Amino acid sequence: MESPDKLALYRDLAAQLAALIAGEPDRIANAANMAALIYHGLPDLNWAGFYFAQGDELVLGPFQGQPACVRIPWGNGVCGTAAARAVTMLVPDVHEFPGHIACDPVSQSELVVPLIEDGRATGVLDLDSPRLARFDAEDQAGCEELVRIFLAASR
Repeated sequence: MESPDKLALYRDLAAQLAALIAGEPDRIANAANMAALIYHGLPDLNWAGFYFAQGDELVLGPFQGQPACVRIPWGNGVCGTAAARAVTMLVPDVHEFPGHIACDPVSQSELVVPLIEDGRATGVLDLDSPRLARFDAEDQAGCEELVRIFLAASR
């Protein structure tokens, strides 16, 4: 069942993001502001940020939270899997995900939304939480909308 509060939260975040990045095409600047907006706007996160595709790996982009893994091979961990499959990965317990890369041992659950452009993943938005099963279908839909806004502005 959809939560009116969570839907309102994501509507507000989407409006804030659209206003924040309106007229700014720089991908890094927009990613930095989006990571900060999400990190401070959503409860129970310990990391929010981006990885961008470079060759056969994902490379760390703007983020909020503890220092993170800098390079993730394509297809490895939750981020690499989401990018390789070009699908959102919602993982209630990262310790049960085969090949999980533990950048921060405090993380318990993860949501990764790929940045799909011209039919391929050019990066991912990665959210981590210290709470098991923190993310649900509403978070997935909300974050997919935020990514759509980001991609539309950041060309």
